[in-house]
Amino acid sequence: MIQTVVLRVRMSCSALGRRLVACLLNISEARRKDLVETVARSAITDIKGEKREGVTVLNIFNDSDYNRSVITVVANIELIREAVLSACECACSLIDMSVHEGIHPCMGAVDLVPLYPLGEDVGLQDCGEEAQALALTLAERVAGTSAFLFGWADSPQHRGLAQRRKEIGWFGKVLNVSNIKPDIGSQPTRRYGITGVGASPYVMNCNVTIDTQDLALGRSVASAIRESSPGGIPGVQVMALPHEGAVEIACNVESVHGSSSSHGEEQWPNVSIGGQTFCHAPASLITARVAELIKHHGVAIKGTALVGFTPRECRRLAEGAISNGIGEFWKELRRVHM
Repeated sequence: MIQTVVLRVRMSCSALGRRLVACLLNISEARRKDLVETVARSAITDIKGEKREGVTVLNIFNDSDYNRSVITVVANIELIREAVLSACECACSLIDMSVHEGIHPCMGAVDLVPLYPLGEDVGLQDCGEEAQALALTLAERVAGTSAFLFGWADSPQHRGLAQRRKEIGWFGKVLNVSNIKPDIGSQPTRRYGITGVGASPYVMNCNVTIDTQDLALGRSVASAIRESSPGGIPGVQVMALPHEGAVEIACNVESVHGSSSSHGEEQWPNVSIGGQTFCHAPASLITARVAELIKHHGVAIKGTALVGFTPRECRRLAEGAISNGIGEFWKELRRVHM
């Protein structure tokens, strides 16, 4: 069975892949795994309860301490909006932010809806327009929801996610969302909060856990590797959070413009978007930097985890899953790794 699945997902379809878009949907629930899977299934099921062709959920990542899940939805750009909207509507009907508890900052039942182009025939502007339309439609379908826009959906400024989150107080986990002015929708409510919706080159999540409970050390490490710091790693946005009795250096690894050769270190994986080359820092580099910073304190690394996939892995697996009609690919992935 495992060999059959692996063979299937290795099948590629370059024509299919050229118009693929990924959404790493972040919802504020992880402890009720049946609820999270219900949200995931809604992305691949239409209003009649029938399977959506051309859409797959590649992965579901749950973190109980954070009480946050990331659902990786991939489809052709013509199909992605409706699939993600269905998942967002479902999440809004099941998650109440007024009773939410979790370590990770969050401000929305659906906290983040980022669209990432995977194929050569899809540009950032295309994804930005889809993200704007998605945010507008969600506000129309679910009364009381609201959104702030980032990246290529935030036209013409194209402000990044980290900047927009700072502007609305996301990092401080502000409870009084009624003071936030949304870009789309009504004034935020305690039930739904506010959702970040946008488009950008692919962003990986790379979490490095260090074997200490010293949060101050974790924060100093985060500050040292953050892109905005002298000597920081390009494209890395980072927080240090307590996690399962240790400290997690939680990194958003953004794709940056240019090729790996322009960064002078080990080879950085490249992707092409609209004829432009982007690359991202490899997890091995981030792990090595963290290890170097903590070794003088007698602290070791417990492990490194990617939430989901690299851009190339995401496209390759989506091509195989969609061409083989596998909507619930996350289940096949579990079998392969068992």
